[in-house]
Amino acid sequence: MNVLQKLSSKNLFVFNLVLIGVIFGFSLAFLSFSCSTPQSQKTARAQENAVVIPEDALAIAEGLQTAFRSVADKVLPSVVELKTVSIRRQQVPNFNGIPWEFFFGPRNGQGDGQGQEREYRSQGLGSGIIVRQVKGSGSSPDTYYILTNNHVVADANEIIVAANDGKEYPAELVGKDERKDLAMVSVKTKDALSIAVLGDSDAVRVGDWSIAVGNPLGFMSSVTMGIVSAVGRTGGPGGNINDFIQTDASINQGNSGGALVNIRGEVIGINTWIASNGGGSVGLGFAIPINNAKRSIDDFINTGSASYGWLGVSLTDPDKDTLQAMVLEGKRGALATDVFQGSPADKGGIRAGDFITHVDKKEVRDRNSLTRVVGDLRPGDRAAFTVIRDGVSQDIQVRIEARTNEVAADNKKLWPGVYPLTLTDTIKTQLELDKNAKGLYVANVIADSPADVIGLKRGDLITGINGEPVKDIAAFYKILREKTTKELWFTFNRGDTSLETLKFKR
Repeated sequence: MNVLQKLSSKNLFVFNLVLIGVIFGFSLAFLSFSCSTPQSQKTARAQENAVVIPEDALAIAEGLQTAFRSVADKVLPSVVELKTVSIRRQQVPNFNGIPWEFFFGPRNGQGDGQGQEREYRSQGLGSGIIVRQVKGSGSSPDTYYILTNNHVVADANEIIVAANDGKEYPAELVGKDERKDLAMVSVKTKDALSIAVLGDSDAVRVGDWSIAVGNPLGFMSSVTMGIVSAVGRTGGPGGNINDFIQTDASINQGNSGGALVNIRGEVIGINTWIASNGGGSVGLGFAIPINNAKRSIDDFINTGSASYGWLGVSLTDPDKDTLQAMVLEGKRGALATDVFQGSPADKGGIRAGDFITHVDKKEVRDRNSLTRVVGDLRPGDRAAFTVIRDGVSQDIQVRIEARTNEVAADNKKLWPGVYPLTLTDTIKTQLELDKNAKGLYVANVIADSPADVIGLKRGDLITGINGEPVKDIAAFYKILREKTTKELWFTFNRGDTSLETLKFKR
């Protein structure tokens, strides 16, 4: 066998293959050994680089977590979901027989052209808080009262209450109050439902924990957490007179009527509305302080409606020009622009132009604040109203009466029924008046009031009362108070003409 045959033999080929494998194996093992680190060294380095959470910090965090869990466990059973159905009926055209009836009318004299009535059902969702239980007599079921927002149930024909455990109960509307956007429904059941613990919203401070509980977008028993961002907010939708608690706890549609609670699980507010351009939560949620609702709870249960004390004044929040003209800069309160003749305010001695700052030493921030304070007074209560008149502060005792829609709408007794403004350069420019124009601008005249009856109109410029010249708004109210006990008339400018109204005999 020659050399070439030996090199090409099968045995030599196998030998070469094994030799190459051994060399490759040794090379790989050497490379792995040189590039690797012992496992013990890896573990040591990992331990050196590990972040250790301090035990004291963990204890604080876990304690807070336990607190939130406890709040959820305490509050969730007392917050329910309200499912509503509003029913409306509408006439729809009857197109049976087209084209015959369209061109020739109903056949055989049938049909009146009114079409058929169709029922439309719209569904709604909201939340509510179980606030009261009344035991049934004998074997009768207990009655549970649920506080919510008026806008959740106001137009509802059917109301279903869904409890936290999934059980559902038919509910009835007990009462509602549009001014505070509050309402109450009730259910009857032998099941034991949980009653919420009501806190003290007057004790709430900015920065406090706030936890919102409700059913946003139909997701039952949702809990969100934040802080109290502000208190005393005004400007709610629909003319709501509450001073709201603002929170950054997430509130969405369906949260309305649910609970805003503190870190102790006590209800401090009723979630009511959000400020948002897109309709979703942006961290601006508002709740009615629970103290604003405590009187309403009793009224709803006892009488089925909300009751208010009545003072008998028309109020406004004066602008800075009016405050300056009346030397009230830096003062907080509400201006009584008109007083109902024969009202508690009139009998007690409050007059148009009085600036009310306190009620029984409690500060009045604005007209809504005063409306709430007076509304919570009971008929027959006597209260001390602190007013500033001609720069002097004085207390006036007033005996409160019950407010009714009829008495509050009787404009014939509203004295004098006109709201004047200081004629500033800004108003002159806005109204395109002559820069030398004089007088007080009539911003509003109440229909059927004395001012309306004698002929004063919006846009007139008042220059005198009962022949006395009026140089500013402070003089206006002083003359009105002192010179119009028997009769009233105004001197005014309308366009380029100086006129006098008729005389109103008191």
